[in-house]
Amino acid sequence: MKAIGLDIGTTTVSGAVVDTDSRQALTVRTVPNESFIKTSHKWERIQDAGQIVSTAKSVLDELTGLYPDVQSIGLTGQMHGIVYVDREGRGVSPLYTWQDGRGNLPGSDKKTLSDSLKDRGLQASSGYGLVTHLYNCQNSLVPDGSASFCTIGDYFGMKLTGRKTPLVHVSNGASLGCFDCETGDFKRDKLRELGIDLRLLPEISREFCKLGTYQGIPVMTAIGDNQASFLGSVGMQEDTALVNMGTGGQISLLSNQYFDAPGIEARPLTTGKYLLVGSSLCGGRAYAVLERFFRSYVSAAGGEGTPQYDVMARLAEAKTVEEDSMKVTTAFCGTRADPGERGAISNISEDNFTPEGLVTGVLTGMAQELYDLYDVIHKGTGIKAGHLVASGNGLRKNPALQRIFCRIFEADLTPAPYREEAACGAAVGGLFL
Repeated sequence: MKAIGLDIGTTTVSGAVVDTDSRQALTVRTVPNESFIKTSHKWERIQDAGQIVSTAKSVLDELTGLYPDVQSIGLTGQMHGIVYVDREGRGVSPLYTWQDGRGNLPGSDKKTLSDSLKDRGLQASSGYGLVTHLYNCQNSLVPDGSASFCTIGDYFGMKLTGRKTPLVHVSNGASLGCFDCETGDFKRDKLRELGIDLRLLPEISREFCKLGTYQGIPVMTAIGDNQASFLGSVGMQEDTALVNMGTGGQISLLSNQYFDAPGIEARPLTTGKYLLVGSSLCGGRAYAVLERFFRSYVSAAGGEGTPQYDVMARLAEAKTVEEDSMKVTTAFCGTRADPGERGAISNISEDNFTPEGLVTGVLTGMAQELYDLYDVIHKGTGIKAGHLVASGNGLRKNPALQRIFCRIFEADLTPAPYREEAACGAAVGGLFL
């Protein structure tokens, strides 16, 4: 049996054809997602939903043309963000992405909307769909004609199948925030108290089910990209952590129990199963920030402002981590628990303040952020990560960072079996869910 998986990411759109018997990716396609819309607000991060659908559909059509015998289409994509739709299922807004910052804007009481929700016992960070929606409600920004909203993966499924109303898998529903993962539904009473019209909330499905068909091929409900990546990389293995280093950083562990704590989310996977997830907001961008620093110095010194990653790799290979090493905290973009937190460099001496020390310090800081989140999970649940599976180019392409992860976690590490693990996970999701 062959299945197609589509992954609508923030910067790329990927498609994969997977042989579900051998679990081999037969063909993978990745194209840029060049849909960001310029805006006058620095905090606003929106994308053209119609352009995204067109791009994703072109990838899908190429794959169905190459493999006309595919038997199912699985969908995934960036979580948290929302698109508003009207009663006919037409998009009436851009995609408000997970990077959108309106939830961190101070209100008249000097508090951010995210903080105000947390005071009410609601788990929702800026960029989460219900934070975005509540801000839009309070500032008269909800588009005229809006009848509901959903993630971009759900919206793409609607456009493929002709559905007029979104059907959102619990994995995507929970990503919108203000959600009770144990009951599998939004915290409706609290949302009503906030003045949200509950009729706009999308329908939630706890099962992985069929939305409709496209070219006669069944199209399945979209699942969260984190869940899809886990299924494509780890499957349903316990005691194995998926560590991702891309635009952000993330560690995910399968659990039979619900558990959350500051910085940790319990994301529903299927009935009685959760992914316990900790995210570092800067993640792989911390390394990119360092590269930009080195490149700007080279330019200032009269050299060519060319990428410095190869030089940084050589520096990292030449440096071993020592007890008296420079310590770098890489929370350059804050943390989920404290968006105002910032990075720091400490334990600097005249001997360790070197370019190679700084490169190694940043790499260690990136791994340490995820280890600290794992430690919260381990102490709260007893789950131990005896093995690491690595995904994301920030980790796949950096042997020095891989060694640092192994040292800090005291565990072995292998790369995820698929290059586009979320797309492949979406394709094979039906085998697990």
